[in-house]
Amino acid sequence: MTDCTSLIDPKLTTAPVLYLPAGEAIPADVKAMESKCRVDVRSLPRAIHHQGELSPEEIATPGLLYLPHRYVVPGGRFNEMYGWDGYFILLGELADNRLDLAQGTVENFFYEIDHYGSILNANRTYYLTRSQPPFLSSMVMAVYDAERVQKPSAARAWLRESLPYLIRDHALWTTAPHLAGNTGLSRYFDLGHGPVPEMADASTYYIDVIRWLKAHPDQTPAGYLEPASAAPGRRCADKTNCLQTSLDGEELTPQFYLGDRAMRESGFDTSSRFGPFSGSTGDYAPVCLNSLLYKYERDVAKIEVALGDHSAAARWNHLAAVRKQRINTLMWDDAAGLFVDYDARKQQRSTYRYVTTYYTLWAGLATPAQAKRLAANLPLFERAGGLQTSTEDTGQQWDAPFGWAPTNWLAVDGLARYGYTADADRLAGKFMATVESGFRHDGTIREKYNMDSGSSDVNVTTGYKTNVVGFGWTNGVYREMEQLLASKSAAAD
Repeated sequence: MTDCTSLIDPKLTTAPVLYLPAGEAIPADVKAMESKCRVDVRSLPRAIHHQGELSPEEIATPGLLYLPHRYVVPGGRFNEMYGWDGYFILLGELADNRLDLAQGTVENFFYEIDHYGSILNANRTYYLTRSQPPFLSSMVMAVYDAERVQKPSAARAWLRESLPYLIRDHALWTTAPHLAGNTGLSRYFDLGHGPVPEMADASTYYIDVIRWLKAHPDQTPAGYLEPASAAPGRRCADKTNCLQTSLDGEELTPQFYLGDRAMRESGFDTSSRFGPFSGSTGDYAPVCLNSLLYKYERDVAKIEVALGDHSAAARWNHLAAVRKQRINTLMWDDAAGLFVDYDARKQQRSTYRYVTTYYTLWAGLATPAQAKRLAANLPLFERAGGLQTSTEDTGQQWDAPFGWAPTNWLAVDGLARYGYTADADRLAGKFMATVESGFRHDGTIREKYNMDSGSSDVNVTTGYKTNVVGFGWTNGVYREMEQLLASKSAAAD
């Protein structure tokens, strides 16, 4: 937080502003930053207790939200602390024996819950209306497992400190507006409205979407487009960075923007998994989110047992069992042999094949028979470089032929947990070779990769068209895969 480069926001190119929670005294290191970094230190206008309690529109100048501990950023334009990136980065930190960084990252998330209403997409003011996939329980358990080897009493205290935050974070996902119709399952949702400001540095995105929708009327759902309003269809973060939002007399509807924002909470921005450009994300109970919540509920049950409250553990295990039953009823496509997303509005399963089907293995909710079907379906996604995200080539970064570290790791780890070690080892080897190939080519680690070619040669036609250098979760996943294969090698020796 004391590095000047973290204050500049390349997505908006605004002057650096740092916001403290309302009523918080300015820490000494922040006072030193004011002159060193020429940062404008301000306080938020009021305290935040729940997500959405303070709208970003009430904050005149976007800025960075203060966090008390050091953290590792993903890289490039993403120079703040992200929600689900944090888990995979944390795995790498623990692999490199940096328990201090890992624990500090989790405590930063606790701070966000206390002072900003929830775990945020990232610690910028324009992210105050949404979270990201819920990995907090997995982060807490990873830190606990690392700490209890050397300091059992401190590890137990860590669980006790963490429990109230886990309960509050879980409640976000299991109450309105994060409920998917009457399914009893959860959905992604963003409390904001209209286009997202962080797209300003990819300012053609919404125009590209409109252009595609106009060219494919037979594939465009009702309610995505409407006649442009009289107001100018340009939204500017500053004089040099404008976000155009209308084309040839048409613009995207408030309904589309709700889906677009919810897609960004999912982390899978962008793909066409939930309708074209995921403009209908809010209609779906996603298999990824509900698998994560199943694991979350099981994790909290384990924590309650460790803390001696078996009655509370039974309640959490019951929540997990109910969620598992609903996932199996609504999301298991027996004909396809896959877990799929469920459209709660249309009350039907999605036919969009997506790599998140393997979250069910990582979360431990699939039966052995289902795991066997999932393993048999690996050819749908497996390519030379690892697992691609979907079977659809849309030109968007979270669709084929592109692959990402987090989805590859969750599939690999899930397969290994169910005993499909040959598949897990093969996929880990492929993805590591892809990362190594890119590194040999230009000395960088990247955000995403081309699974067809097994390289960092990525050509995204719509959305985030750059392949960002860094990259936090790729580094973390590489270390995990390296350890996985090393442990197999050591066992063989």
